[in-house]
Amino acid sequence: MTNSNKLFRWRDPYDTGGTQALFAAAMEENARFQAENCPDYGRILREQGGSAPGDPAALPPIPTLYFKRHALFSLPERRLLIKATSSGTSGAMSRMAFDAGSLLRGLCMVWRMTRYHHLLSPVPCHYLILGYEPHRGNDTAFSKTGYGFTFFAPALSRTYALVWRDGDYQLDLEGLRRRLLRCARGPFPIRTIGFPAYTWLLLSQMEKEGIRLQMPRGSKITMGGGWKQFEGQKVEKAELYRLAESVLGIAEADCVEFFGAVEHPILYTTCPYHHFHVPVYSRVVIRDVDTLEPVPNGTPGLVNLMTPMVRSVPILSVMTDDIGILHDADTCGCGIHSPWLEILGRVGARGLVTCAAGAAEFLKGGEGR
Repeated sequence: MTNSNKLFRWRDPYDTGGTQALFAAAMEENARFQAENCPDYGRILREQGGSAPGDPAALPPIPTLYFKRHALFSLPERRLLIKATSSGTSGAMSRMAFDAGSLLRGLCMVWRMTRYHHLLSPVPCHYLILGYEPHRGNDTAFSKTGYGFTFFAPALSRTYALVWRDGDYQLDLEGLRRRLLRCARGPFPIRTIGFPAYTWLLLSQMEKEGIRLQMPRGSKITMGGGWKQFEGQKVEKAELYRLAESVLGIAEADCVEFFGAVEHPILYTTCPYHHFHVPVYSRVVIRDVDTLEPVPNGTPGLVNLMTPMVRSVPILSVMTDDIGILHDADTCGCGIHSPWLEILGRVGARGLVTCAAGAAEFLKGGEGR
């Protein structure tokens, strides 16, 4: 069994202390595979010193911006079972693809994480997906993960915020509103998953109309993704939790948030204090925006995400355009013994090019394959 497979079968999903050596070995294993099978990544490693280092933080982080301009694959087309893209709201999309082994590791991760956070349930429920209705022309990762979420508990129905009509997606908040009114009269819980912006738009409009419902026991509000084109209307999380309880009767304890990226397909799930603790499947390094050197916990900087999960694409160490802080585990109090990541905001593409100039230099001239 490979080190990566051992890591993704680890019993405790937050035992980062007990998996340090295994994580480092899995990252080195993955880096060697990428160097041998992706010429561009092999060139990057050679320019960094010729081999995969034993310290994962020493691997060159590839900016997500690069994946939006180049396709890098380490396996032949016939072995790529699922393809996905980022949302492309900035005008460019990252293109990812996953082989069977990567998908199996991802499935192990999702099962352990959802079981740990009590998201698996045998009780059927109605799903409100505050995102895209599946369509053959939509390869975005969010449309796939939104649908995948509906298997955490048996689905009685699936209602989408963005529905495919007349050759394009249209926002249908009224359809969600009608579904909530019907569900409130029935015995089965509802679960939402999707963009926090649409969650806020729906619940704030219902509050203005004076609607107060009591969803059946077991209902949950779950959110993932950013505010994107609604950034100017962004509200604090506490306001979303207040709306969930005021409009739907769903307590803050049943509001869960997810974090991830198509270039880093790891499931980060909030603890009872709404903190994103780092699971064993990944590590987070916060880097100085000028030097790219790692900074101590508690210091803001660029967020560098690492995982050995995927073999088909060299995304084992990516530099995001997020500014964040990595906090020590004992600053939370929930009992999870791994550090937690706080996202402060984004620097934007121009800022990422400037801040990550050192990393991007290694990629200059590469065309991907």
